Amino acid sequence: MAGTAQTWVATGFGGLDVFEERELDVPDPGPGEVTIAVRAAGMNPADYKHVARRGDPAALPIAVGYEISGVVTAIGPDTVIGSGAVTVGDEVVAFRISGGYSSARTVRASDVFAKPPTLPFDQAAGLLLAGCTASEMLHVTAARAGETVLVHGASGAVGVSVLQQAALAGVRVIGTASAANAEVVRRFGGVAVEYGEGLADRVRALAPEGIAAALDCVGTDEAVDVSLELVPDPDRIVTIAAMARVAAAPPGDPAARIRVIAGAIPASTAYRDSVRAHLLDLAGRGDLVVPIARTFPLGEAREAMALLKEQHPGGKLILLP
Repeated sequence: MAGTAQTWVATGFGGLDVFEERELDVPDPGPGEVTIAVRAAGMNPADYKHVARRGDPAALPIAVGYEISGVVTAIGPDTVIGSGAVTVGDEVVAFRISGGYSSARTVRASDVFAKPPTLPFDQAAGLLLAGCTASEMLHVTAARAGETVLVHGASGAVGVSVLQQAALAGVRVIGTASAANAEVVRRFGGVAVEYGEGLADRVRALAPEGIAAALDCVGTDEAVDVSLELVPDPDRIVTIAAMARVAAAPPGDPAARIRVIAGAIPASTAYRDSVRAHLLDLAGRGDLVVPIARTFPLGEAREAMALLKEQHPGGKLILLP
């Protein structure tokens, strides 16, 4: 064994009270695996949503957390990582793992990439889940240079990444946000618009050329209805949060044509895996940044999840073992 690590697990299904910190063994890496001493763990709503609903009790306890950054401490035989050769001591990023809320983790090497030296550990740990999701949203809606798109929830982690990646592609973004968060949208190159009654008319006034596509990061009925009202082709609307609304739409309802993406969908998995290295390269050059709202010690993961769940933190929350 490579030793032990402090690791957060869900011991049941339900609210935040099911999460518990335990000392667990860290297995030695086998072929195709590496062990990482975690310097930072990214937090995402999917971490607690994964166990919010009743599941298979045989799967418990469930280790949580999908993305980390850290330092390689052990390498399995004949192993290379996703970005190529690796040595002990290398600084890396890992995404699409399980159990990231930990002080050390042995993971599949193909999910590990060299961390750009210019990218701090906290930003590196918060980059890829939101960044890959944002990239896929732009990809499936075929957003092109010169077009204007509407992003619902543009001040959140995924929305901020969409704003930056769209700007790099020459795509104009109108982003919904509260009045308090409008400056976040403007800071990252978007045109801010406040959500609420009259949203469609406000967007029309800002985009007389029309809205080519809509990217929904919030899942509200307003986001779906306004998108359908403004976008001529429902196939160019994507959501990461209105799955139930789309699934319930009867045949012939334009809402049934909205694209749904999620990490558990095979096509989404394949696409997100394919862009990890590219997003790390953008971040290493300073073209894609991750605003950090707050960091927490690993032992305060439950308190951090409460903030993530109940408020708009204004950036990524990061755990520091």
